[in-house]
Amino acid sequence: MLDLSIANRVNREKLLYVADWLAIAVAVSMPWSTSATSILSVLWLLALIPTLRWTDIRAELMTPAGGLPVFLVVLGALGMLWADVTLLERWRGFESFLKLLVIPLLFVQFRSSDRGAWVLGGYLVSCVFLLTVSFIVVAIPALSAPLMHLDHVLVKNAATQSGEFVTCIFGLLFLTVEYFERRRWWWMIILLAVILGMLANIFYVATGRTALVIIPILLVLLAVKKLKAKGVVIVFVSAISIGVVSWTASSYLRERTNAVWTEIQRYEATDERNSSGERIEFAKKSVDFIRAAPIFGNGTGAIRSLFISATAGQTGAAGSATTNPHNQTLAVAIQLGLVGAVVLWAMWIAHLLLFRGPGLAEWIGLMVVVQNIVGSLFNSHLFDFGQGWVYVLGVGVAGGMAMKNRTLENSVQD
Repeated sequence: MLDLSIANRVNREKLLYVADWLAIAVAVSMPWSTSATSILSVLWLLALIPTLRWTDIRAELMTPAGGLPVFLVVLGALGMLWADVTLLERWRGFESFLKLLVIPLLFVQFRSSDRGAWVLGGYLVSCVFLLTVSFIVVAIPALSAPLMHLDHVLVKNAATQSGEFVTCIFGLLFLTVEYFERRRWWWMIILLAVILGMLANIFYVATGRTALVIIPILLVLLAVKKLKAKGVVIVFVSAISIGVVSWTASSYLRERTNAVWTEIQRYEATDERNSSGERIEFAKKSVDFIRAAPIFGNGTGAIRSLFISATAGQTGAAGSATTNPHNQTLAVAIQLGLVGAVVLWAMWIAHLLLFRGPGLAEWIGLMVVVQNIVGSLFNSHLFDFGQGWVYVLGVGVAGGMAMKNRTLENSVQD
């Protein structure tokens, strides 16, 4: 019996080792390939699930940070019952919720694992490699034409890539402050070089406009969280200088930013079908859909059908149908009503409260949550593949690390 117990423990440790490295592989794949991320996520779950103990999972589900994501998924499943659309459309709507189930599993895994930093570091290294390859391709016109997409990215899209770089920039800024305080100058210079490279890519190569809104908000958050008065002055003077230089030197940045206002003006004047005009129409129609079913919503997967019905016979921006209203709260409320929206915001608040500590893991988790909340004002980021998985992995891994740090601190104090 003892030998069997030892064998089971050894097998569990081997599977946990494999699960840790598969989680690292998922993080590395995320900036590059949705297919690779999907496959590796399945393999990671196959390795992790046999190692989990129900008592550990139940403990996480009883906390707001671990239980609310699962509750939102359960609401999504129940919403399939009253959606007046095909079973396939209901399932497609429900699929968007499923990734949230991973958050409590990551909490359990990285409460005990020592490789959480490897997961976060793997994501950073992958983004730095993407940045390097992007600059090489941009610098060689013969490569740019066949390899670059229309929005000047190698993979995915400008909004996703900019968001990934913003996540890395503010993780590195936190470390830069620490290296400055410890007088580790060479490391500080290396990190600053990577930060400036990523900013240059956002401002000159592939600008996601949501990233331009998120950057100043995260900068203020970093100042409040980490900097003293002198540091605040240095950082904000540097940020303003970089912003002024970039705005002056990058006609691409100016065009991308000014396009928002010109698109809105053309939409208001002629109902022109453009990105900004469509988003305004999506918001108007979404509010009407929520009013029609305010408490429990129109059901999971109902968004596309509702927009098709509402745009029938209309032209221009008013005639645009979508499966994505480009706002996370609206996307949930249309399907699950105000009940779903309250659970969504309760989950975000619970995750914000989870990352109250002063360490790097707490900062990364807090930054990921704030970035997702702000980005979700303009997009349905939890339901998007790339941004949704960044949230799940960032909150799950950093959350597990933060809980582990808290447990160690409490044990030392005792």
